[in-house]
Amino acid sequence: MAEALRIGIAGLGTVGASVARVLAQKSAELARQCGREIVVSAVSARDATRDRGVDLSAAQWFSDPLDLAKNADIDVFVELIGGEEGPARESVMAALQAGRHVVTANKALLARHGVELAQAAEDKGILLNYEAAVAGGIPVIKTMREAMAGNTVNRIFGILNGTCNYILTRMEAEGLSFEDCLKDAQRLGYAEADPTFDIEGNDTAHKLSILTSLAFGTRIAADDIYLEGISNITQADIRAAGELGYRIKLLGVAVRTENGIEQRVHPTMVPTSSVIAQVHGVTNAVAIETDILGELLLSGPGAGGNATASAVIGDIADIAKSQPGFQHGPVFGRPVKELHPYQKARMRVHSGGYFIRLTVHDRVGVFAAIANRMAQNEISLESIVQHANGANPETQKTVILVTHETTETAVRQAVAGIMDDGHMVDKPQVIRIERAG
Repeated sequence: MAEALRIGIAGLGTVGASVARVLAQKSAELARQCGREIVVSAVSARDATRDRGVDLSAAQWFSDPLDLAKNADIDVFVELIGGEEGPARESVMAALQAGRHVVTANKALLARHGVELAQAAEDKGILLNYEAAVAGGIPVIKTMREAMAGNTVNRIFGILNGTCNYILTRMEAEGLSFEDCLKDAQRLGYAEADPTFDIEGNDTAHKLSILTSLAFGTRIAADDIYLEGISNITQADIRAAGELGYRIKLLGVAVRTENGIEQRVHPTMVPTSSVIAQVHGVTNAVAIETDILGELLLSGPGAGGNATASAVIGDIADIAKSQPGFQHGPVFGRPVKELHPYQKARMRVHSGGYFIRLTVHDRVGVFAAIANRMAQNEISLESIVQHANGANPETQKTVILVTHETTETAVRQAVAGIMDDGHMVDKPQVIRIERAG
């Protein structure tokens, strides 16, 4: 059997402790599968005295992850610190420059500095693996990098944040408000004390930017993503979606167009009959549409210590199985020098149409004004429904519009025109309807 693969783990939080624990529990099985032992020979954490449920007494301890990254007694540096700058970036770069393979679960780091780190790895002929950075335990990175050779990806979309999916699932199933669901998610540990990064779509955007690079061979462009979160989704939207045969999900979507790549993160109505509409709770799902394979949907646990640890250990096992001197594949599916500059496409005609909810004064001429604004912007309506407003049924009405395919610009101009006409009582709600298998 080959010499043991020596692992250095930086960060012993929930995920780091789970990785160390599983490596210890499954050591014999992993040795059989990989043809060599995998041992945790060094770790870095702030508190060496805390009980993490695993015996790390044989491992060398470092208070500074940068010192661990430079340590000649490790073969693989596993970064589980988090954050796009500071110790995470510095230690990963130091490990790569020292010729150590790197495994990371850090989507923020990759979204901001992935191309730079990939170049460093390719210059040294070593591996930078990051399965756990996107969709937790779902093997989407390996699938796209290794199992889809020859396929041209046309569109990729998915549920990439378990916190948002949990909240939207509870809102629909139990009729709870967004605020109540968020509080419960925080209590259960699904949402952070400051949930902004999750609920406003930033976490999904980071993951989407990585998938976009893999799918379309472009440099990562996390700052060029249209972004909307779920904090403005109400029970009125949930109920209306259900009545129309849809379910609301926060999706990350990337599409290849004639003019570039369109990336967007926003609440989306998907048909209740679609597979992705059946993805509930903290589960994640990624759909990949290609010319040869057609549509592939991967679904599974998107977060949590065990799910993320499983992906990290899978990456470590791949390194353990690799042969000395073997030329490793490129980090983002093609060499960094062959990645195209990202070309941002304008938000195009949306084939699924739009859902528009308007709360208006109940008076003569309102319906006519709405129809006129839609006609002015060449928007064809599939349906228009009027309801009494629950809060003020005598003076206000809720108008639900569903459009045929149209442009983002046309919808925004029409809604702005309705607001200028003075008929609106509250801020309008606009949600895209997405074609989904």
